[in-house]
Amino acid sequence: MNFEELYQNDSAANGDIPWDIGRPQPVLVDIVEAGEVRGDVLDIGCGLGDNSIFLAARGYRVTGVDVAPSALAKARERAGELDIDFRVGDATELAGLENRFDTVIDSALYHCLTEEDRHRYLDALYRAARPGAVLHVFCFSEALPASIPGPFRISERNLRETVGRRWTITRLRPAFYDTSPPQEAFARVVDAALPDARSRADALAKVPTDGHGGTRKPIWQLAATRG
Repeated sequence: MNFEELYQNDSAANGDIPWDIGRPQPVLVDIVEAGEVRGDVLDIGCGLGDNSIFLAARGYRVTGVDVAPSALAKARERAGELDIDFRVGDATELAGLENRFDTVIDSALYHCLTEEDRHRYLDALYRAARPGAVLHVFCFSEALPASIPGPFRISERNLRETVGRRWTITRLRPAFYDTSPPQEAFARVVDAALPDARSRADALAKVPTDGHGGTRKPIWQLAATRG
């Protein structure tokens, strides 16, 4: 997917960027409320910045990294006077950010990467994190119906073998991720991807709403620590 092209066109204005919900992810709010975020925070794949903005407003020192300059320009506008270090970067390298962070937040980036890139990515995160740092990953699970358009579905085994190669997993449980398209926008995506009316109806029926006019997708919520 060309993320820069996506952010440059009118997708955001049309409500067609699924991860742009205009507020922090509820799963992130939950871990903050539970005291599971601390110190300097890396929001990797920060996109339009809503998670970074929420964290900065709570007093955390936040660095938001994304590959798309247009997304970061919009994130800076949304952040206003908040002091957030938004920077363009390759998540599989993170050059110049070594040994910087106590908490890393991956809010729906992991499932966009190929298996080869996931290993490079996790190595980069390991270098960027301080000893004892915590990694939180929210990624689509295999429970996401096959009829729903989207990126890779991630298995529990994949997370245990790939993340667990260098990080110590402390929690891995099912959760939900809120996505932004109102039902009519989500229906347009489904209509474009699926060939017949019965498949489209089945897909729409399997995705619950989030109480804000959007939809909820099944994910894995992973927490891990760096040695």
